[in-house]
Amino acid sequence: MSFYKLYDFLRDLQKNNSKDWMDQNRTRYHEVRDWYIQWLDELNIELAKVDQDYHNTPGRKAINRINNNLMFHPNKPVYKDHFGAGMDLAASGKQGDFYIHLGTQESFIAGGFYKPKKEILSSLRDAIDYNGEDYKRILNKKSFKKTFNIINDGDSLKTAPKGYSQDHEHIDLLRLKTFAVQHDLTQKEVQADDFQAKCIEVYKEMKPFRAYLNKAVTV
Repeated sequence: MSFYKLYDFLRDLQKNNSKDWMDQNRTRYHEVRDWYIQWLDELNIELAKVDQDYHNTPGRKAINRINNNLMFHPNKPVYKDHFGAGMDLAASGKQGDFYIHLGTQESFIAGGFYKPKKEILSSLRDAIDYNGEDYKRILNKKSFKKTFNIINDGDSLKTAPKGYSQDHEHIDLLRLKTFAVQHDLTQKEVQADDFQAKCIEVYKEMKPFRAYLNKAVTV
């Protein structure tokens, strides 16, 4: 098994995105999924070696369901076009995960908080109000800027959040509703022998960014 077969399965699924096709190919799906879970188990062990604060996240806990939630999104296909997995998951739930997205349309590694709930968003803004200089220092680090794109959902506030001045020195950050970054991947990179090592390097580069945000929502 390999990432080649994972992508092959996803391409075939998207051409035949139905329960009938999935039922006929259930064995193939579980072979791909079980192999990926094992790969995530190995990554989980390696990430724990480079971060003493890492939260143990076995592959079965990390991997997301491939079914779309049709109750809330009835117009979506039955199945997703990707395998998603969140590593470094805290039991409290108050932590932005280290997310790996492998799909037919796009593949990437991301981390932080994407459109967090009101309570989390308020904590993030409080932290930036208190020491936004530290956050900007992380964002402006040369290697960080080279590695990541800031996720911009286009949903930022046009004015200042309630309780903050329009002329606040960090107003550009306070207006945000998403605090997350993304490192894009090609399928060739994912299929390369050093992909696990690449994930670890991206994790290490992202660590100060995630640590700042996670501290903001847990302190």
